[in-house]
Amino acid sequence: MLADAGRDDWVLCQITSKSYADGRAIELLDTAFAQGGLQLASYARPAKLFTAHASLIRSVAGALNDAAHQRVLDAVVSLLRSGSARE
Repeated sequence: MLADAGRDDWVLCQITSKSYADGRAIELLDTAFAQGGLQLASYARPAKLFTAHASLIRSVAGALNDAAHQRVLDAVVSLLRSGSARE
């Protein structure tokens, strides 16, 4: 969850256990989490953003620590500023 978009909608970033050779993918290890975590080393993919209503979110596996969350946000902003999803 990257941001509250209002009206119970959230801006989300895909997290997957495969990097898909995505040069922008950010590895998320156990140390990236302030609470909870994932069973496998995983990757946040800043070019894979979507919105969802809070009613669709069934559970939260964990919360990133401030540094990891900032890395993901910075990667999203960098992508948007570049105007391209390709490296």
